[in-house]
Amino acid sequence: MGALKPWHIAILAVLLILLFGAKRLPDAARGLGRSMRILKAETKGLAEDDVNAKAEAQSARQPLDSQASPAPVVEPVERVREN
Repeated sequence: MGALKPWHIAILAVLLILLFGAKRLPDAARGLGRSMRILKAETKGLAEDDVNAKAEAQSARQPLDSQASPAPVVEPVERVREN
């Protein structure tokens, strides 16, 4: 049980040529490459969305006094007239 040896790779190449044919192998390789690029882009997008969601959640959890100063206390008009 180890890594692939050169003769393993040769057998796989022969099997692929027999299965798909020499003309269809480049198209299959291109399709595989496109699929891998799409998968990579989607994975990167999900990771960015996760980071953005965590940042939004963190900003929502900040205490109110750090976001804005509280409104000044205003006394009712009747109390001011009495004094």
